[in-house]
Amino acid sequence: MKTNSKLFKATVCCAAVAFSMGIVPVMAADYDLVINNGRIMDPETQFDDVANLGIKDGRIAIITKQKINGNETINANGLVVAPGFIDTHYHATDVFASKMALRDGVTTGMDLEAGSFNVKGWYDEKAKTGWQVNYGTNASLLYSRMAVHDPETNLKEPIDYGQIPKYAAKALEDGVQGWAETKSSIDQMNQVMTIVDEDLRQGALGIAAPIAYMAKGITSYELFMGQKAGANYGRHTSVHTRYHLLSETPTEAPIAFDEMFTNAMLLDAPLLMAHNNDYGWWEIEEKLQIARKKGLNMWSEYYPYAAGSTAITAAFLSPGEWVEKRGYRYEDTIYDPIDDKYLTNETYAALMKKEPGRSVVVEFPYRKEWMNHWLAVPHMTIASDAMAGVGEDGKLLPWDAKWSEYRGHPRTSGSRGAVFRMAREQGIPLMFTISQASYWPAKHLGDSGLVAMQERGRIQKGKIADITIFDPKTITDNSTFKVGEHGTPSTGIPYVVVNGKVVVKDSKVLTVKAGQPIRYPVENKGRFEPIERAGWLDKHTIGLNPDLLDDHTNDDSGMGVQLKKHD
Repeated sequence: MKTNSKLFKATVCCAAVAFSMGIVPVMAADYDLVINNGRIMDPETQFDDVANLGIKDGRIAIITKQKINGNETINANGLVVAPGFIDTHYHATDVFASKMALRDGVTTGMDLEAGSFNVKGWYDEKAKTGWQVNYGTNASLLYSRMAVHDPETNLKEPIDYGQIPKYAAKALEDGVQGWAETKSSIDQMNQVMTIVDEDLRQGALGIAAPIAYMAKGITSYELFMGQKAGANYGRHTSVHTRYHLLSETPTEAPIAFDEMFTNAMLLDAPLLMAHNNDYGWWEIEEKLQIARKKGLNMWSEYYPYAAGSTAITAAFLSPGEWVEKRGYRYEDTIYDPIDDKYLTNETYAALMKKEPGRSVVVEFPYRKEWMNHWLAVPHMTIASDAMAGVGEDGKLLPWDAKWSEYRGHPRTSGSRGAVFRMAREQGIPLMFTISQASYWPAKHLGDSGLVAMQERGRIQKGKIADITIFDPKTITDNSTFKVGEHGTPSTGIPYVVVNGKVVVKDSKVLTVKAGQPIRYPVENKGRFEPIERAGWLDKHTIGLNPDLLDDHTNDDSGMGVQLKKHD
């Protein structure tokens, strides 16, 4: 019998792909959870087909065309079964904000931009209380600088963005935000890096470098040392750059990116450009694409809004910066969602005294023409910059509060819904948008050695079952800047599964705390070596380190020969 070699090779190839995806014939089998008839989409393998999926012990156990049964079943007919959405810019470390995020399809929320102080305690607290989404954090240059330059804050307890109002107010009591405005001496720099190193030792995911908020205080060398502290562990730095928003030379925004990029390249360290959604984003993305072609682990984030949100204490919102230097008016650009009104010079000054940690919305209408482009940039990931879930009194809302009670930027509740809606309207391939939402952030963090992310962001046999199930025809955002609609949930995402457990069912968030820590293993010993002036000279000057002469012996100047003669 003569065999068709081409057909035989194609059959073997398809069988190999099917085996790798876990698509194999099965008899009757029981699983904890079965998702039937869904369009399974896996960005890493580009698998895209209707099949059934079985979950056992929190992991995807099988993907098959054959009938399977489980203790719980979801009929995903007409729906997409995608890797759970991953948010790497997630300040929403409270129960109500996490509830909003779940309705937007998020299964993992990590604050990589601001980070945390006392990382061990931070993870311990989350493990004790339980969390609905997976959680992770970075070591924070901001909080570490605050501990050193604002000793009156007496930082000891675990803190993250949720406690910023309290500690920002304490830091400002003497009239100076030391963490933002004061330069570090060598001794102070060593103190800062010692704190950062301890948090890295305790499993922090990388370095949080919100430099735009301390642009005047942190020197380029301290920033280099911060990135170096992360590179000692092979971990990324997430940066909100020094000149973010600026378009005037010699302080154009991309120049500040170059500061971080150069350090990361020389240190062979991963780099995440936090919300690259302002002036110069095109230059930065071009450089990131070139960097990845050279094998460097670098990527970026965006969120789909022409308005941002930040604490009123942000240095760039001061009258000297916002009004005099940039030419804006508070009345046109700074909206207070809690008081439901735009600021004036007088109300800005009053808030700075009364509640310096309050978050306000900052409008950037020029971003509108750029947003559709971000939908189509490879490795530009969706990260909401989600804010705390506060109500009209500025206090955190309880889990069972009404959606309409939330006062804040609608990006917390609608970023993914907005991107998928806009991508659908623009004809962006669905697999590409899923990559922006889940696969690319997982890949880049996983390539940094983070096992928890190597096991997420994919729909494959053996991977952790973080899954978002949505209707590609109807998924959309519903939140707006109108009071009462800030927290209106996205729709078209009826099911969300976290670590194999259903947390959103029929578009209702359940009281299930299935989240797990995203964290590196704790190490026995830190890696930071304090800087000493004499030691630096020993290492970096030719007079005290003869080995450095080798750098000059073969150059055209003959300098090496002359120096050796002087010895």
